[in-house]
Amino acid sequence: MVKTIADLKIGEIAVIKSYQDHDLTLKLLEMGFIPGSTVMINYKAPLGDPISVRISGYNVSLRLDEAAIINVE
Repeated sequence: MVKTIADLKIGEIAVIKSYQDHDLTLKLLEMGFIPGSTVMINYKAPLGDPISVRISGYNVSLRLDEAAIINVE
């Protein structure tokens, strides 16, 4: 089973492996979601969307549909 950023729990750390949707790849790369980078979930909004992700020393907010296309290990 492929795990995505959307599947991670708060405080869980993972490494980005690939993307499932190539239409958003450029946007995600520009935001710093580069394969091989380490990510950690900081917190989730009360209803679960959006989430805050720590990557490359800064925090980024992602919608769950964006987080669901980033495969991690």
